[in-house]
Amino acid sequence: MEISLKGDKEFDEIPSIKTKALRINLNEHIYGTFAEIGAGQETVRQFFRAGGASGTIAKAMSAYDKDFSDAIYGIEADGRYVTEARLHKMLDHEINLIEERLIREKHPNKMFFSFANTVTTIDFAKQYKGHGWVGIRYQIEPDQEYSEISLHLRFKENDARLQQETLGILGTNLIYGAFYKYNEPKKLLRYLYDHLDKDQLEIDTINFSGPAFKDVDNRLMSLQLVKNGMTDAVMFAPDGNNVLPARVLYKKNILALRGSFRPVTKVNMDMFHKSYDMFIKENKVDIEKTQVVFEITLSNLRAEGEIDEQDFMDRAKLLCSLGQTVLISNFQEYYKLVEYFSQYTKSRMGLAMGVNNLVDIFDEKYYRHLSGGILEAFGKLFFKDLRVYLYPMLNDDGSLTNSENLKVHPRMKELYKFFKYNGKVIDITDYDQNNLTVFSRTVLKMINEGEEGWEEMLPEGVSKLIKEKSLFGCETEETFRNE
Repeated sequence: MEISLKGDKEFDEIPSIKTKALRINLNEHIYGTFAEIGAGQETVRQFFRAGGASGTIAKAMSAYDKDFSDAIYGIEADGRYVTEARLHKMLDHEINLIEERLIREKHPNKMFFSFANTVTTIDFAKQYKGHGWVGIRYQIEPDQEYSEISLHLRFKENDARLQQETLGILGTNLIYGAFYKYNEPKKLLRYLYDHLDKDQLEIDTINFSGPAFKDVDNRLMSLQLVKNGMTDAVMFAPDGNNVLPARVLYKKNILALRGSFRPVTKVNMDMFHKSYDMFIKENKVDIEKTQVVFEITLSNLRAEGEIDEQDFMDRAKLLCSLGQTVLISNFQEYYKLVEYFSQYTKSRMGLAMGVNNLVDIFDEKYYRHLSGGILEAFGKLFFKDLRVYLYPMLNDDGSLTNSENLKVHPRMKELYKFFKYNGKVIDITDYDQNNLTVFSRTVLKMINEGEEGWEEMLPEGVSKLIKEKSLFGCETEETFRNE
């Protein structure tokens, strides 16, 4: 049995929220529960108001009181309620109740679902805008295992009532998309903003799982969030799943490395290891609370024109294989990256970079859009508790460029000296001399042209993975053996 997708062509007029809710209600096979905590029963309200809800809604509840919530779903180890763990406990509990209370033999064609959210809206003092977790666990065939979509949102509106209405619209879009656009997850993502504006909310994490999404890579869905302007930055863990940046970065010492990683080379990893060794020796750095982030900017992904999703996935797979946490951001300028980190931590941060990157930071052309120009940017960058760990550059004549002899624009010379001699820029001295001639673009060119010797420029195991997975246009290992 399949759910009809007729009448949902990409260029059709966007159906109203009432139309979406009514279409779900009138589908005799869709049946489930709504559990909403913290912002009222805003999603299920849309389905009640649309009419015909008796065939769809088995139960609607809001365990608003914390004691009642704990009695139903259990107590979280961290004592918090607006968390991903809480959302999954809610979905587990509610789906189990459906399966326990309804006899499958009596409902052979029903596709069960449970929609849940745990949300906090803006506080009275308007200091905290509010955020929440929203998810649906559901079937697209009666006898199939459950699939799931879960996401994290941040409110941008300054009124609790408006945030509640936004939540109700988003929830309806999610349920509708889950049933009628599950086979086109990229479109499903965009349709989450039907009748909403990006000034109303930000979606910074989303994960798809289960049989309906067996071919979906959540790293690629992360990229879509940034690409579609739904958020400025997304993060995924070494296991490939999207993770909430706030959870990973909260009160951490952060060391970030920006690069193309196309592919990741020995120089990238040498820069990481040497800067990390220096970073954790800082007085204000707690090794137990240190988070390393490999960052790729959207502008870097667009360097060759339109974003090549396969190329992005190749980079992502390599970094994940090395056990790294990856951030995809829309921050072309470093000060924006540091500002972003500063939302989550006041602890010391570090940026590891090469000479060319530091020279670019002191280029005024990147700050013409700021009323305060480069001084405003540097106020946001260097007046944080920040260190730059500088990896040297080998010149054509065999000499080295480091923080002591790099050249910036004459107008920037005194500004550079100020930050350099106040300990904001520190040279990486214990580097591997052999890596100074390694460049990602050279490796990529050699791979594409079938040249030999590029394997020696990459970290252990990376070349094998490139061949096995045919990354960056490389011939497969089997082809190599047959030649």
